[in-house]
Amino acid sequence: MLPVRGRDGRAARAARILGTRTTWTPAGDGEFFCPGCGGDRNYQRMTGHVRLTLLGVPVLSRGETGPVVECAACQRHYGLDALDHPTSRRLSAMLRDAVHTVALAVLVAGGTASRAPVAKAAATVRAGGVEDCAEEELAALADAAGPYGAGLALELHTTLDPLAPHLASPGREALFLDAARIALADGPYTPAERGALTAIGAALLLDAGETGRLLEEARRRF
Repeated sequence: MLPVRGRDGRAARAARILGTRTTWTPAGDGEFFCPGCGGDRNYQRMTGHVRLTLLGVPVLSRGETGPVVECAACQRHYGLDALDHPTSRRLSAMLRDAVHTVALAVLVAGGTASRAPVAKAAATVRAGGVEDCAEEELAALADAAGPYGAGLALELHTTLDPLAPHLASPGREALFLDAARIALADGPYTPAERGALTAIGAALLLDAGETGRLLEEARRRF
């Protein structure tokens, strides 16, 4: 094998003589959604200390680095922003809460005098994962909430704001269409229902044009 010559050869020799080494120290653990594995995994939060090495021997501190998140499965390191993505289990729970809150908001806006929207709302909530949701229970919650107002609008944002950024566009649209179908179960949208649906669309990060298109799409299909 021919020896390495020129600039590349000098760089290779220098790398063998001088280098850096990072020592990682665990500083916490938990569960996260690993972007490399594509699923829920355990992690360790690691802080690093960088040292200059001479012939592979640490000789001089170069300071701290990190912190990073190390996946227990693939061993890859990620920035702490990886912890911002909810785990699959957490995302499922958030979605169940969102379906329930959205259905309740539409019922409050439209009222519970007609059985059709109550039945549609309860079926939607059950399909969303709350299998024991009963029509009577949902109607009682809607009646107790009183007229649609600031309190329910705040509840919508509290539930949907953490979820919406993690839903793909088809997921946000599907949730909105479920709400629109509840409103249409007993006839055309009322002004109060349109107002609630507009608020739901905004909380789901849908712009006014998308919201209008979906309202019309649901009306044509119902």
